[in-house]
Amino acid sequence: MRASARGMALLLAGSMALAACASDEPAGGGGGGGGGGGGEAAEELQIGLAYDTGGRGDRSFNDSAYAGAQAAVDEFGGTVQDLSPNADASNRADLLTQLADEGYNPIIAVGFAYGDVIGEVAGQYPGTTFAIVDSSVAELGQDNLTGLLFAEEEGSFLAGAAAALKSETGTIGFVGGVETPLIAKFEAGYVAGAQAVNPAIQVLTEYISPAGDFSGFNDPARGQILAQGMYDGGADIVYHAAGGSGIGVFQAAAASNGRAIGVDSDQYQTVDDPALQAVIMTSMLKRVDNAVQGFIGNYVDGSVPGGEDVVNDLQTEGVGLATTGGQIDDIQDQVDQYRQQIIDGEIEVPTTP
Repeated sequence: MRASARGMALLLAGSMALAACASDEPAGGGGGGGGGGGGEAAEELQIGLAYDTGGRGDRSFNDSAYAGAQAAVDEFGGTVQDLSPNADASNRADLLTQLADEGYNPIIAVGFAYGDVIGEVAGQYPGTTFAIVDSSVAELGQDNLTGLLFAEEEGSFLAGAAAALKSETGTIGFVGGVETPLIAKFEAGYVAGAQAVNPAIQVLTEYISPAGDFSGFNDPARGQILAQGMYDGGADIVYHAAGGSGIGVFQAAAASNGRAIGVDSDQYQTVDDPALQAVIMTSMLKRVDNAVQGFIGNYVDGSVPGGEDVVNDLQTEGVGLATTGGQIDDIQDQVDQYRQQIIDGEIEVPTTP
C-alpha cells in the first residue's frame, strides 16, 4: 500500500518493512489509476531502479538516476533496490517484473530502451506505479505509468554555443553513444548552438554504435578512438552524449591538449583523475536526478501524473550547463542570453540534425 502523505512517509519510513513482507496485500499496493499515495496504511518506501546499459558507476546517466532516488530516500526514508541489464540487455522486462514481484513501488526504468517493454509490464501490475526516463508514455494507455522526458536539444544548444565561443580552431566535435532519435537531439541542439555563434564553424560527428546496439554507451575505448580522430582532424573541443563511453573522450582530450564537454551529470565533479578533470570545460546537465527525486516525491504525495509525460527543459531547470571549474566564466553572459532567448521562444531549437 502507499503512503498517504509526506508526513506519514517520514514518520513511518523504516518501521514497516517487516509488516509489508508479512502482508497478504500486494506489496506494491494502493491500486492503479496513476496512483502514488492514498492507501489505507503507510509502508516503508521501497524504490526500484532498473538501469540502462552500463549500470551504476557510469558517472553519468545511471548514476544521476541513482542520486535522485537516494535523495528521495534521504528525504522520506526507505530503501533503493537497483538492477542492471545483462550483456545483451535482453532481460529488461525481467528486471521490471522482478522488482514488481518483490514489492518495490515506485519502479523507475532508466532509459528509452525500456520503452518497448514497460507498457506491458505496467499493465500486469496495476497496483504498482512505474516511470520511465526518456520515453513517452502518452500513447500507451497505462494510468500507472509516467514518462520523464527532457529537452536535451535545449541544453545541448547552450553546449554548442559555449564550444563555438571558446574554440580557437573553428572546428569542434560530437560523439554520440548510439545512433538513435534521442541522441540525435543532443547532436541537433549542439550543432544549432555552435552555428548560432559561428555559421562557418565545422562540427565533426560520430556515433559509437548503430541503432539497436546499445554497447556504444559502455565502450570507452571506442569513444577514445573516435574523439582522438576528431582532435587529430583539427577539433579543439568535443562534446559527448555517450554515457559510460565519455571517459574515453576525456582521455583523448587530455592526450591532445584539447577540451571536452560532459553530459548528464557535472562530470568535472565525477571524474577521479585530475588530468581528465582539467579538460572538462563544462557539462550539459540533464537533471535525471531532479526528475527522479521529483517523481518519487509526487508518489509520496499521491500526485503522480499517471499516463502522462513530464518534460524537463531550460525553463524548469531540467537541463542546463555546469559552471564548475570556471572555464566558461568569461562567456557566461553570452550563454545566458541564448538561454533566455530559448525560454522566451525567440529561438526554436531543432530536435533532428
